[in-house]
Amino acid sequence: MSGLERIQTLWQLFLAGGLLMWPIVAMSLVVVTFGIERLFALRQRKFVPPELARELADLEEGRFDPRLAYRLCNDHPSVAGRVVQALLEKTGRPLPEMERAVEVEKEREASRLYANVRPISLAVSVTPLLGLLGTVQGMIMAFMKTASPEAGANRATELAGGIYVALITTFAGLCVAIPAAMIAHFLEGRILKGFRGVDEVVDGVLPQLERFEGKGRVTPAQLAASPPPAAARTVVARPAAPHS
Repeated sequence: MSGLERIQTLWQLFLAGGLLMWPIVAMSLVVVTFGIERLFALRQRKFVPPELARELADLEEGRFDPRLAYRLCNDHPSVAGRVVQALLEKTGRPLPEMERAVEVEKEREASRLYANVRPISLAVSVTPLLGLLGTVQGMIMAFMKTASPEAGANRATELAGGIYVALITTFAGLCVAIPAAMIAHFLEGRILKGFRGVDEVVDGVLPQLERFEGKGRVTPAQLAASPPPAAARTVVARPAAPHS
């Protein structure tokens, strides 16, 4: 069979599958579109740019300046940068409050990253059902046709032909759902791996902020201000309110 004949045969099968073949094709386009988009969006640099991880690690022990770290995060926009910024905005607050800020920001980032994976997961669930619906519809039509056959028609042949056509939609649905499931699993793995890298960065910054606990809270405006010279890098914080 030549390539042209094969294409013609596939097109004939597609048309024989009926109207439900079109939503199955639409779901396949959804899988391809969002799959490609997520492959680019979930690169490791989008989670933890190597430059950000290296520069945060290079900040001197005992002379950690939250304003400088905040500026580094601004210079390297990423998931890790936004999570660390949320942590730095809690400088001077109790440790549980800082950890809570990290978790809230991570949940926000995870929701954003998973948003475009959900259509692929939807295709995994919906396309087999569309295929099954098309098959059930085809089977009904096949049995209706064999129940009142034309004169001289062979019922067994008519029924076999009807079932053969009816199964096309199930086959098409599975051809979309199986790759979609693999793509969704792969992308979810990328997200989990990326957040492990984010946790490593946060675990390096968090101990540096513990020494500021109870010394007054640093405001976002103070963090966004230009850091002082290297020789005088200290955190600028509002004095703690006096105890009554």
